[in-house]
Amino acid sequence: MEMEGGKQNDGVFDASAMPPFKIGDIRAAIPRHCWEKNTWRSLSYVVRDICSVAALAVAAVYADSWLFWPLYWVAQGTLFWAIFVLGHDCGHGSFSDIPLLNSVVGHILHSFILVPYHGWRISHRTHHQNHGHVENDESWVPLPEKLYKELPHSTRMLRFTVPFPIFAYPLYLWYRSPGKEGSHFNPYSNIFAPNERTLAATSTTCWSIMVAVLLYLSSLVGPIPVIKVYGVPYMIFVMWLDAVTYLHHHGYDEKLPWYRGKEWSYLRGGLTTVDRDYGIFNNIHHDIGTHVVHHLFPQIPHYHLVEATKAAKPVLGKYYREPKKSGPIPVHLVESLVSSIKKDHYVSDTGDIVFYETDPDLYVYASDDKKIN
Repeated sequence: MEMEGGKQNDGVFDASAMPPFKIGDIRAAIPRHCWEKNTWRSLSYVVRDICSVAALAVAAVYADSWLFWPLYWVAQGTLFWAIFVLGHDCGHGSFSDIPLLNSVVGHILHSFILVPYHGWRISHRTHHQNHGHVENDESWVPLPEKLYKELPHSTRMLRFTVPFPIFAYPLYLWYRSPGKEGSHFNPYSNIFAPNERTLAATSTTCWSIMVAVLLYLSSLVGPIPVIKVYGVPYMIFVMWLDAVTYLHHHGYDEKLPWYRGKEWSYLRGGLTTVDRDYGIFNNIHHDIGTHVVHHLFPQIPHYHLVEATKAAKPVLGKYYREPKKSGPIPVHLVESLVSSIKKDHYVSDTGDIVFYETDPDLYVYASDDKKIN
């Protein structure tokens, strides 16, 4: 069928069609002040989150009640995730116009939650520069069919069975994902250019210092209190990080395109991202749910993303998918996450525009690791 402005002749919208606008049109629609970074405002969010983390930890230790601990873990893990988002802004340079401040604050925030700041920042930059590209993207990149079918069945089951994918981030930092080699902790990893090795080593050192602090605290007060105060919230944070990043790069009910070769462009790749509504958590984790405009223009500070998105929507038209509205608690996202993990398994080895396909035998032969494909 012929395509025109993202629609097929039969009137069905096709998200993979060439958009009738350019990235400059979107940029021009966003008010100029949305690009301005206010260092003091950014720092105020850091103070807010750090004080909240400290207050919760003190309250948990003081109360030391099993009625309180589960509430503490969810709340503290969510705040760890909020701290990650602020460090994420530092990595993009949207925290302030002062590179040294971005680096110092980013290292403090990310090292606290066991993220190697520069290691992550550099691979995340690759993700943004290649979003929506089958081979070159970095975050939740799809597996080509041939690579998928070369994986042991047990590996496939693990990768595409809830809840493993929402605990995958630490493994990604150490080993990345199938088809991609290199550790975020190794300065000589192929993730880094030669001139970035010192940066990677610095961040690995900061990460190691935080690990040493945790081990020292465990020797002082015992491992169980450290696990209760820090370890469980850390795992909640990992769940937030994996779930949110997954949801932002997988569709609602429709399949989103992935590109190769001449069909890929920065604009088309950015339009494959999805905004999500997290209810009461939107403000807590700094509106990271406004993801489309963030992907196209990562220089915009998080506190301007909502306004920038409203301004961009008339230009984006149907290429912008309105997030399904949430109640206070975004329980609807659990269904979206589980459904997508069970359906989005691999993409074709050929073609410059591809969509996720489903392995119908994945769960049928859950116990047969020797199944022939």
